[in-house]
Amino acid sequence: MNITHGLRRALQVNPNGLAIVCGDRRKNWREVGERVARLAAGIRALGAQPGDRVAILSLNSDRYLELYLATGWSGTVIVPLNIRWSPLENEDAMRDCRAGILVVDKAFAPVGAALAKTIPGLKLVYADDGETPAGMDNFEELIERSAPMPDAMRQSGDLCGIFYTGGTTGRSKGVMLSHGNLMVNALHSLGEGLFASATTIYLHAAPMFHLANGSAMYSILLSGGSNVIIQGFTPDGVAGAVQKHRVTDVLLVPTMIQMFVDHPTLGSYDLASLKHIIYGASVISDAVLSRAMKALPNVQFTQAYGMTELAPIATLLHWKECLGEGRAKGRHRGAGRAAIGCEVKIVDANDKVVPYGTVGEIAVRGDNVMMGYWERPEETAKAIIDGWMHTGDGGYMDEDGFIYVVDRVKDMIISGGENVYSAEVENALAQHPAVAQCAVIGIPSERWGEQVHAVVVPKPGTKATPDELMEFCKTLIAGYKCPRSVEISDKPLPLSGAGKVLKRELRKPFWENRERRVS
Repeated sequence: MNITHGLRRALQVNPNGLAIVCGDRRKNWREVGERVARLAAGIRALGAQPGDRVAILSLNSDRYLELYLATGWSGTVIVPLNIRWSPLENEDAMRDCRAGILVVDKAFAPVGAALAKTIPGLKLVYADDGETPAGMDNFEELIERSAPMPDAMRQSGDLCGIFYTGGTTGRSKGVMLSHGNLMVNALHSLGEGLFASATTIYLHAAPMFHLANGSAMYSILLSGGSNVIIQGFTPDGVAGAVQKHRVTDVLLVPTMIQMFVDHPTLGSYDLASLKHIIYGASVISDAVLSRAMKALPNVQFTQAYGMTELAPIATLLHWKECLGEGRAKGRHRGAGRAAIGCEVKIVDANDKVVPYGTVGEIAVRGDNVMMGYWERPEETAKAIIDGWMHTGDGGYMDEDGFIYVVDRVKDMIISGGENVYSAEVENALAQHPAVAQCAVIGIPSERWGEQVHAVVVPKPGTKATPDELMEFCKTLIAGYKCPRSVEISDKPLPLSGAGKVLKRELRKPFWENRERRVS
């Protein structure tokens, strides 16, 4: 299978079905199929050959989705760039993968123009409304002047996309995913009941460059559901789109869920059509999940755990585990069990499986495991051992096969010889009524090697002192795990483009010019 399979099927069985809604534009599958075949030919006319890389730096749009399909149709490789990166970071990715074409929208046209001056031979395509900037081809004109080409019919093992990791722990790497990787992951999701109906109306609110949203997109393309696209996440934007287009499903990261359900005007929208929220990319706190379930009592919440290198899903926690017996057993705090088609194990530093309940590194095996890191064979060999992707996430498994993620291995705090997992401390802090967002990091301590430090963003109109928050944590978790210092911030936490807290940015002022030393 390849990523255009779903489009070919839709053209056969549902050509007049609603495919995409974006602003005032509505397209059926026949229209999308025609545009994709012409766009693919246009990409080839610009000089791209099968296997060549085509990058895109853009906010969400219908044209973004069409480019995903057109690169597959043309046999080229898509490279979605991070909209929250600096121009230098995206230039690094462009040079790394040697992309010859860059598609930009109005928001990133200046960045594209600057990149064209520094990268010899780079061709720019403008994918937005309004006047096309000088030196750029126009997306719509490229489609109009190109005759449709036949599908290149890429094989399962062919490279489909290079997805650069968020770089939350260091320099970003290009994750190579094949057509088979992405289609297997989509089938896993459909087999688990996610996006499985042709009546699904999915809202693209999470950034389209990120594979969490991409996972849902590929599943929708297979099932034949409809895609509603907004430029980017805002609470009002999501609520308005759900109300206007009768959206049934959306994927949001925990930070988005927190902002959505805490939004003061949420109750003024008709959200009756919304049936399913899938969340992932980072751990959700007990408090935020509880608030979300209370605010949206008719919505089923499903957690998907994984990473870009897994195309991206490894485990799923279905909504029933957040209720009744599952909740009583604490399963709502976990990441669920291995998804269909995946195997999961927990290993120690010697790659030996650890007993149930013991924290180790989460490793995953399946046909969704990446091809490798682009031109980084040594790093690939360290990450994939005997077919198992070593995630870098610390976690444990219970006797029923449920996985509990406790921290990134690199984020674990070792204080006075004790391991402290930031997710556990963050979960405790988030239960305080004044806490809107929080992040826990390790900072230098002469006595302990590292000490637990929390950064807290309070809810509007509330106050909480550092001493009060530290005492509150002591009522919920062991004293050695509790923050020994708390910073109250009036600014939102720094986030990656995927909505993950950039803890390296929070740690930087404390660890600059000194080695990390623990005892």
